[in-house]
Amino acid sequence: MLIQVVKSKIHRVSVTQADLNYIGSITIDEALMEAANIIEGERVQIVNINNGERLETYVIKGDRNSGTICMNGPASRMVAVGDIIIIIGYGFMDMEAARSYKPALVFPNEETNQLN
Repeated sequence: MLIQVVKSKIHRVSVTQADLNYIGSITIDEALMEAANIIEGERVQIVNINNGERLETYVIKGDRNSGTICMNGPASRMVAVGDIIIIIGYGFMDMEAARSYKPALVFPNEETNQLN
């Protein structure tokens, strides 16, 4: 049996942009993506600390070390610039592998979205 487990997490980053007229997704600083083992096109869950909203979208690579966290398309209505969010990626594993798996957890500076 396969179960879904947390694979990656970028914990408490600040939304820097929201672009309603873009086609969709979340743009994430490439350095944060690499640290969290998230790839472009990957499905992620977004949890908004400020208002409790939860949504799913896919990832677009942003400029490295830019601190960019941009909610695009309709999802931009569920966040405000400056909101603090958590970005979570999940993976499927068999039960035994999941018992010992260690996810990539990233805790950047909330104000700059840079790795400490």
